[in-house]
Amino acid sequence: MLSHEELQRYARHIVLRDVGGPGQQTLTAARVVVVGAGGLGSPILQYLAAAGIGTIGIVDDDTVALSNLQRQIIHGTPDIGRPKVASARDAILRLNPHVTVEPHELRLDAANAREILSGYDVVIDGTDNFATRFLVADACAALETPLVAAAVIEFYGWVTVLMPYATAPDGSRNPSLKAIMRQPDEGRAQTCADVGILGVVAGILGTLAAAEALKLVLGLGTPLIRRMLAVDVRDMSFDSLDYAGEPAVAAADET
Repeated sequence: MLSHEELQRYARHIVLRDVGGPGQQTLTAARVVVVGAGGLGSPILQYLAAAGIGTIGIVDDDTVALSNLQRQIIHGTPDIGRPKVASARDAILRLNPHVTVEPHELRLDAANAREILSGYDVVIDGTDNFATRFLVADACAALETPLVAAAVIEFYGWVTVLMPYATAPDGSRNPSLKAIMRQPDEGRAQTCADVGILGVVAGILGTLAAAEALKLVLGLGTPLIRRMLAVDVRDMSFDSLDYAGEPAVAAADET
């Protein structure tokens, strides 16, 4: 049951026709983990907390630097030098003391990814490197956990939802991350440190990623499965790009 204070806090959700009291209780019971407490993770974590996601996991092994603050708005100047998971946890609890925060101050690797990500209803990838991005995608596919993946650089970004363990009505598998993009050779992929990023781009894409996670928890609307939403803020274009499923399950299993 929601407390009187929670009923007031979430009043605009509760009067929302497609959410209501039952939907808010679903949000309160949900467990969502965000990999990366940086530019994308900042708005994701804030909106999950504001929405009342009951348990929020944060995975990050970095500390707050002055150069982060142009876009990583969950952190402040007094947080410089602090672990990002600690700074983000404090900001979340200031925003909403009714949520539980599970900090994971570590770097995901092949040995720990599945253990850390298991037990969550939705995983959101807000990382800044391809190695971790593909590692998270593989772990979520093995765990059969929905993954909201987003990326940003310069003036651009994209967001999609990956559920490669599920199939469409025609029997084809939803694509994996490896099916829709190639992992660049280590050291050859450009990063925000190399070419920069307009800070608000992370805010836009992080907010969209948070929206997809809330939709998944609520079973609301049509998630970005088999679709990638690409954003270019220079001309404020939003393009929905469809990508095909993998071969039908029966055909794929034939030898």
